[in-house]
Order: sequence, then structure tokens, then C-alpha cells
Amino acid sequence: MAMKEDFAQTPETQLLEENDIDHGRYAYIGLVGNYDDTDETRVLLTPEACGMLTSGGHVIAMEAGAGIDVSFSDESYAEYGVKIVTRDQALKADLVLSYTPLRAADIRKMRPGAVLLCMMDTELINPGIINALLEQKVTMGCLDNMYSHNDEPVFANIIDEIDGRAAVMYAQENLSYLGGGKGVLLAGVAGISPCEVLIFGEGVDVEAAATASLAAGARVTVLNNDISALQRTQIACGPGITTLAIHPRVLSNRVRSADVIFFGTTTRPFEMPRSLMATMKPNVFILDFKESHPAVSVPRTVAMAISNVLVNFFAEIMLKGNFEGMLTTSEGVQAGIVTYRGCLVDKLLGSYMGMPAVDISVMLAGSSN
Repeated sequence: MAMKEDFAQTPETQLLEENDIDHGRYAYIGLVGNYDDTDETRVLLTPEACGMLTSGGHVIAMEAGAGIDVSFSDESYAEYGVKIVTRDQALKADLVLSYTPLRAADIRKMRPGAVLLCMMDTELINPGIINALLEQKVTMGCLDNMYSHNDEPVFANIIDEIDGRAAVMYAQENLSYLGGGKGVLLAGVAGISPCEVLIFGEGVDVEAAATASLAAGARVTVLNNDISALQRTQIACGPGITTLAIHPRVLSNRVRSADVIFFGTTTRPFEMPRSLMATMKPNVFILDFKESHPAVSVPRTVAMAISNVLVNFFAEIMLKGNFEGMLTTSEGVQAGIVTYRGCLVDKLLGSYMGMPAVDISVMLAGSSN
């Protein structure tokens, strides 16, 4: 696999002059790549999406080699008007895009008062990162905690759907001989029963895994401890799926015969009894959506899907003047903000770390007066 240094050679990194940027009307966006010492592969913008933004007047400065994980070269971004720069230069943008939260050292390289948009990660439960954000007065928002105008967590839904569908790809690979499995297909053929897929929980990831499993020809059962949630899953996935309430006897029978088990989030907390773990098939494939994110194996799909939303996101920013205008008028965007102008505003994160958090709506009301 090519290294980021290889991508950084052509085109050469460019110096971005201040007179190239209209800070008032258009967004100056910095796009940074993933840290080399992590397994993260996803990025937030494709070259084509960058082209739509630059053609609208926005300036995008991308870290050289940032697109390597999605198989896009620096040249492909440069063709769409993206400035290829060093990481430090990209971090100096007014608005920085990073799939995962930045580390404290990188945050301290950002402009004071800048905006950082990324996806939520447990890395954020780190006083060092939060303190760096507060010191730099960086407004940080987690896209997957934001809501659209119709109250849908559109960024989170995209990742959950891709996780669910990619999980089935993982399962089929692990069931195959080359993947170290028994050498079977999810689908049955004439005279042979299909594999049984057992899914616990509800939500977009569960529904996507269920529909993808059905499409692959498997026999699919979804279990949950809430009937109304099962009704929603049944409607979303169609008549081919079996939905069952979690009941000791049902649980025992289904776990014993399952070839694939996916764990999502059940309506009420549920933990698989240890006694049942011993009854599972020797080669059963198990994946927990709370611990594994199969979307990392299809980062190009992620980038294309997220880009579609971000292009509209920046179009709305232009309509409202700037990010501050977008934030002030959109409760859905406010829901994803972690820090705002030197204050921690995510109360849940604050409670985890024992740090005081303020109400962002009060701060926004005060700033508008």
C-alpha cells in the first residue's frame, strides 16, 4: 500500500496567501487526514464534493495525502481546485474537517476561535483534548450528533446504515473457507437451508444488517425486548424477516442454531447469558456494533455518502452568512456542539469527566444581544 509520504510529493504543497481568502463571505476549510497510528480510514469529502464547494467560492486547503485511505490522490483533489498543503497549514483554516477528533497538539495549532467539525469518538473523553479546545476557544461540533430540519440524525444514520451493510460483508467473508470459516454461503441453494442470522436490537444499523442479510439469501431473525420497536423493524425490513421478543426459550433455541450473530442496541439493556455462550456453534460469526465499525472497510462509500450531506450543509452556511449564523438559527446543529468559544457545552461529556458545562442556547442568546 502506498504511504502518505508518496502522495505528498505531487503536486507539491502550496502556500496559501491571505489575499486568496474571503473570510467574510466564503468558508476557508481545512481538510486533514487520519492519524497514521490508528485504524481509521474514513474522510469527509471526495474530490467531486470539494469541486462543488470551490466552485461556489469556498477555499479548501487539504493536507497532502489525506485522501490515500479512500484511494484518491492529491492530484484528483487539486483538479477540483483544492490547495494541497501541509497538515499545519490545513489546521490554520477557519473551519477544519477531520473524521475523528483532533489530538491536543493539533488543536493548539488551530486558529483561536476557529471551528472544528468531526465525528464523535471516545477519544473525546479526555480532559487534555477538551482543555486544548477551551484554551484555543475552538467551537467543536460532532456531525453525527447533529439533526436535520426533519429531526433526523442524518450523519449518524449514514454511518449506521453502512456499518449494518458492511457487517454482512464481514460475516460472509468469515464464513467462507478463505476467511477461515466453514466454507459456506449465507444463502442456501437447492436442497440446502440458508444460514441463520440473529440480530439483537433496533435502529438503522440493525435494519440495514437485516435487509442486507435477507438480500444475501439468509434466514433473518431480529430480537428485542420492546414490542413496539419490533413492529417498527418489521415495517422497515418487510415480511421476509422474523421478529421475536427476547424470551428465555426463544433465546436458547435461536442462539443455538445461529450462524451469524449481530449485537445492536436493544430498547432496554440486555446482556447475553454466559450459559448460552457455550451453546453457540463453534464457527459462529459474532459482531457487536457498539465495539466494531465495519464502515472503516469501505471508506470511499462513506466519503461519498457524507459528502452529499456536507455540500448541502455548506450551502446552508452560505445562506446564513457564516457558521455562526447557521449555529444560531439551527437547534439541530446546536445539538452536536461540544465546545463553544472557550466553554464546554456538552453536558453529558461534562458529567463523564466531572467538568462544568453551560447551556449553549443561553450563550447564543447572550451573544445575539
